[in-house]
Amino acid sequence: MTLAPIVHAYRQGFEQKYAEAITKPMRKAINAVLACRTEHYGQIKLCCPQCQTQAQRYHSCGHRSCPRCQHYDTGQWLERQTQKLLPVEYFMVTFTLPQQMRALVWHHQRILYSLLFECVISTLKSFGLNDSDLGGELGLTAVLHTHSRRLSFHPHVHVIIPGGCFLRHKRQWKKQRAQYLFNEFNLAKVFRARMLEAVVQAGFYLPKDLPKQWVAQCKHVGKGLPALQYLSRYLYRGVISERNIIEDDGTHVTFRYQDSETNTIKTRRCRGEDFLWLVFRHALPKGFRRTRDYGFLHGNATKTRQLIQLLLKVKIPVPQLKARPAFICQRCLVAMKIIAFIPPSWRAG
Repeated sequence: MTLAPIVHAYRQGFEQKYAEAITKPMRKAINAVLACRTEHYGQIKLCCPQCQTQAQRYHSCGHRSCPRCQHYDTGQWLERQTQKLLPVEYFMVTFTLPQQMRALVWHHQRILYSLLFECVISTLKSFGLNDSDLGGELGLTAVLHTHSRRLSFHPHVHVIIPGGCFLRHKRQWKKQRAQYLFNEFNLAKVFRARMLEAVVQAGFYLPKDLPKQWVAQCKHVGKGLPALQYLSRYLYRGVISERNIIEDDGTHVTFRYQDSETNTIKTRRCRGEDFLWLVFRHALPKGFRRTRDYGFLHGNATKTRQLIQLLLKVKIPVPQLKARPAFICQRCLVAMKIIAFIPPSWRAG
């Protein structure tokens, strides 16, 4: 099943039920999904170099909320991150906002998502500098997720951290020897204090029933590539894969997901308009970056990172420019060539 027909079927009911809550990013995401691979985005004209068969294909929308797009960009991001990998153990730290904060975050997404990033990173940097075994600069790759596997609104940040730090004054790499990074309770305590202070300074009122203990998880993930592959799944495409939409009976939509606690496959069934709300309320504000690098993994720290790789005797692979998927001729089974771009009809007019 694909998402576009479901949007067509339930959009009217969705707009009636959630009229006051629909944001501009949500509307843009919905319009992009509906117009993806239609004449709205124009076409490309193809020709087989062997049999001269011609064909036409519609352009994709390229929107990051569309489950059919951005596979190429995801691969490019993963390739860039692979160039930064170090031969050390990696850790993934997850910071989660409590349920009582979620309504406030929903209504002020751009500001509070930014504060969430700032408080998470400042907390980890402080722990890295003050840790008795480390005491130096960490490398951090942070990714914002706003959903749970059930598609509930659940803002949290995953951070991938190489097990070690760079001592800039000594130009030395200090390796984390144990499969343990930071104490989760202490991380959550410091993060809570910094996040609440930042929210108050931004001029917002705090909910009265905030829990005294927040949640932070810090786990050893082995080498870095599997963790990066996990994070890459939802970077540039929608929060649900179309293969997980298993039924639409005309009033209800059913989708499957993997339960994070039991690792079993479960299903969730809801009305069509509610399903659209679950999917599109995770559309981020325009221009907001979901993934960010810090420390010696930042884009401006190339020289520092190369020095670390030299110290660790890393054989840096030559970057591979991944080609975009080719259109295959059905007769000859060879890649077809693009011979023309046909603009959208609304532009041509």
